[in-house]
Parts: sequence; structure tokens; C-alpha cells
Amino acid sequence: METSTLTGLLKHVAGNFPSRRAISVSGKFDLTHSRLHHLVERAASSLFAAGVRPGDVVALTFPNTVELVIMFLAVIRVRATAAPLNAAYTAEEFEFYLSDSESKMLLIPKEGNEAAQAAAAKLSIPAVTATLSGAESDIALFPAHPESDSDAVSELVNDPSDVSLFLHTSGTTSRPKGVPLTQFNLASSVNNIKSVYKLTESDSTVIVLPLFHVHGLIAGMLSSIGAGGSVTLPAAGRFSASTFWSDMKTSKATWYTAVPTIHQIILDRHLSKPEPFYPKLRFIRSCSAALAPSILARLEEAFEAPVLEAYAMTEATHLMASNPLPEDGPHVPGSVGRPVGQEMAILDENGVAQESGAHGEVCIRGPNVTKGYKNNPEANKSAFQFGWFHTGDLGYLDAHGYLHLVGRIKQLINRGGEKISPIEVDAVLISHPEVAQAVAFGVPDDKYGEEINCAIIPSEGSSINEEEVLRFCKKNLAAFKVPKKVFITDSLPKTATGKIQRRIVAEHFLAQISIAKLPKFGA
Repeated sequence: METSTLTGLLKHVAGNFPSRRAISVSGKFDLTHSRLHHLVERAASSLFAAGVRPGDVVALTFPNTVELVIMFLAVIRVRATAAPLNAAYTAEEFEFYLSDSESKMLLIPKEGNEAAQAAAAKLSIPAVTATLSGAESDIALFPAHPESDSDAVSELVNDPSDVSLFLHTSGTTSRPKGVPLTQFNLASSVNNIKSVYKLTESDSTVIVLPLFHVHGLIAGMLSSIGAGGSVTLPAAGRFSASTFWSDMKTSKATWYTAVPTIHQIILDRHLSKPEPFYPKLRFIRSCSAALAPSILARLEEAFEAPVLEAYAMTEATHLMASNPLPEDGPHVPGSVGRPVGQEMAILDENGVAQESGAHGEVCIRGPNVTKGYKNNPEANKSAFQFGWFHTGDLGYLDAHGYLHLVGRIKQLINRGGEKISPIEVDAVLISHPEVAQAVAFGVPDDKYGEEINCAIIPSEGSSINEEEVLRFCKKNLAAFKVPKKVFITDSLPKTATGKIQRRIVAEHFLAQISIAKLPKFGA
């Protein structure tokens, strides 16, 4: 029973590896697994004294700090639900997320968060600061409450069915949906990630992704600690390309996980300012958006480690499929690998499983999958059909059981009946040596119904133009997949985790086209 909850799994790890490093705060201090466990129990006791009870939702908004990790684990220890939020939200966004999650308390860093506090005050939600001043101190909450009886927390037994984490989908295609995840979901996902990457107490990583997102929280943080390994939190509380490799070397890192945008930043820095030497990594992991095969090849060449692309989503408590480590099979560029710890099928619209090579919707079921969205019967009806969770992604399984994604069902471009995956066009665009980032999208068209456009960010120092991009596309894509128009820009809207927001890009450039078509008056 102990390892069927995340809390039980981490208690087990603290007992097995008490003196091994769990968390390093870059340049400041380290916490061992037993010290982390002690701090979590003490913080849980303080939360209980402050009135937090099983079933309550507690929102947290911090940079990537040790306080966030401790308070997240303390919230779930008292059988409450943690709802981590992006510290960069506006007051209006905080108001939506705090009310949608029905939060009873907001935890913030000592420097505060004006927008979050304004939203909490409007909703009459108490805001409490959490501070850890050093490895030997206890975490302090303010306003402070009388010290509770720690026996009250020790008597609380975490159950696999406890809803421990509440996240929202990224909302790149629709309004964000609330996803409740249980202790059992979390423990299952952590064990899946540990098993496919063979994570042990000897592994170490540097956290580069925000911990309010499932990728950074589950794959980077909790799977490492759950294996008895260690994580390093950057001193600034967020990813910095200039300190990344020094943190990796200091912590003797064996791997890291990131989104393609961050891999690209790390690669660009390597080309302009290479390190004297790089730590020997077991593997590099990429997830949360499609990684162009050309970028994968450049990463492997630069850092001499296999790059394993994976497939994940919030509703699956992150991991669904991954390319294996070299000793367990080939990693296939352009594929997101084989299913890990769950069943996966490619279904047609009638729920019939497709043969290998045939396209359909990627569907999953397993112990890591949410039981359903919060207060959203309509979304649940369409997402849970035929006994499977429907991801909304189109793909196919090859003869070796590797999954290849074709695109989002809602994002396929229908050009005169030809269905085109924007992901495929993205991959060709990004393979051009002078294109740093790219996104393809559909626009309304009188003749074909929909036509393809794209936007690119040129590499630094490049003077690439629309003609060159189109010439390159004509050489590398079927004629009907070649974009009709290329927008050259210096920025693209992204989610907090670096995923390009295709829908918003399309809206932005469509508006530009409309303005350009308006009749001009005057001189």
C-alpha cells in the first residue's frame, strides 16, 4: 500500500536513502532525503494548524524554489489538493484559476505576488507566505498560527484515491479544463518514468522547466526524488542558459528533460559559447512538443548523449510513451516511442482499433490516467468513450509498436479535402539551417476551404526571406503541403512551458492580413 501513494513512496525513499542529497538550491544549500521528509512533515503540521483539512484545495504560486517543493508535498501530506499556478499570471487569470479550483488558501513566496494577492483578496482567500532561510531551519509560514500537535498529522493516512494535484490543460485549443490527479495517479506515473529511464539514487538532474506544469513537476522533480536521486534548482528560480551547464557539472547531473524551445536555446549557446567540457549524460529527454529530427541530431552530436523523445499530457499525469534507452531498443527520430505503463490503441471514430500503420486517434487507459475533468460533463463525455481516454491526437503505431504523431484532430489543415498535419510542415521549416523557430497554421481560403500559412523566426544574423523559405519547402514537401504565405517575425506566442500557441499565431497573422486588405484612404 505504501508505494501506491506518492507520499508513501517518498517516505519509503527517505528511509532507504536518508543521507543522500535530494535537493540542491544552486550555490546555497543541499537537503538530504531525510531532511526533506522532516521539513515536509513540519510544514504539513503548520498547514493543519492554519486550518487546512483533507479535501481542501491550496493554490501555490512560486518560482522554482525549495519552498514550492516542500509546500507542495506538505499540502498533499495533509490529504489536501495542491494547485500550482504560474507566477506570471495577470490578476484576472489568477482570479479564474483560484475560483475554478475552489482554492481555500494561497501560498506565496516572502517577496509576495501582487497580482495573485489582489485576486485572492477579491475572492476572500487568505494568502500565506512560506520561507525557508536555510537547510537547518524549519519552513516558516506567515501569518503564523499556534504550533499544532504534530500527532494530528501523523495520524492522517494518505489514501491512493486522495485528489492531490489539480492542474489545468494548457488551453492552446480551447478554454483550460481542470484536471484532478490522485495520489495513485502520481505514484503510477513516477514509477513509469523511473522504470523506462532506469532512474536510481545515482541519478541527478537540473530542473529547467516550471514546476507549476506537469512536465517539470512529475518528470523532472518527483520522479528524481522518488528514485532516491537528486535535483538542482537554479539560483534564480528559473531556467538560465548561462548557469545551466555549471549547475549540471556541479551536481554531477546524469540527464535532463526539456521542451524543444529550451533544447534550441541550449544548442544555440553551445554554438556561440561552448563549455570547456560537458558532463557525461546517460540521456537527454524531450517532451511537450514535437522535436524536429534535425534538432535531435544536432543535440546528440553536440552533447554525445542519446536524445529520447517522449509523449505526455496532463490528463495522463504526464508520461504516455517514450523512446527507450539505447540498451532497451532503438530510439526512432520522428517517433515519440513506445507506450509506458499503460495500454494504448489507435481508434477510428467508431472506437475500432486500427492495424499498425493505419491512422486514427491515440487513446489510452491505465492507472496514471485521470478519472475525468472537474465540473465538465461535456468534456468528459467526448474524452471518455469506448472505455478509453481520447487524447485528441492523431497518429499511428508502426510495426515495432512505436507511436508516430500526425497532429491534433482540431488542428489538421483541410486543404480541398487533403488533410495536412501542421507538425509535418513545422519539421521541414525548422530543418532549414537559417530558421530558428517555425509554426504552420491553416487560414480560410475561398478556393480550397483552408490554405497553409506559416511564421518563422530566422536564426541570429540570418537575412532569410519568404522566397527562400518557399523554395526550400517546395524541395522538401509535396506541392499541396507548401505554405502559400510566409510571415517572418522576431517572436511567437508561447505557453509558459515554451509550447508555441498555434491558434494564437493564426489569429494574429489573420488579423494582419485583414488589415492589409482594408481600403486605404487619403494620400
